[in-house]
Amino acid sequence: MKILVSSCLLGCKCRYDGKEQKVNISNFISNDFCLIPFCPEQAGGLPTPRIPCEIVGDKIINKNGKDKTNEFIKGANEALDLCKLFNIKHAILKSKSPSCGFGKIYDGTFSNNLINGNGITANLLNNNGIKIYNENNLKNIITVK
Repeated sequence: MKILVSSCLLGCKCRYDGKEQKVNISNFISNDFCLIPFCPEQAGGLPTPRIPCEIVGDKIINKNGKDKTNEFIKGANEALDLCKLFNIKHAILKSKSPSCGFGKIYDGTFSNNLINGNGITANLLNNNGIKIYNENNLKNIITVK
């Protein structure tokens, strides 16, 4: 089975700060899974490193006040297209991200406060029937067949 995975969780230095956020996913999944790395922010055309962004209302704004909504939407659509192309039904995404966060995201004030909500990519994938996991609930993926 194929699983879309945030590239940063697999060790790719693609986060906004140019760092990785590697998680040992192999502890939670078997060899039956094929991991497909993807970074929606890079796919949307954003550079690495980049100025941090957060969701503010219905926009994605960087810390300097520039609107990056179009790039985030483009990356989310690229992720969905990839999932459709490869019949991917599960995704492991980076928590709290304005793209990949699911359940909790930063509140748009750039003060590290979390609120209930989903990132743009996570929301689009979830609305299209793709089951979302993050690095904090990987044990739940063991039951997926």
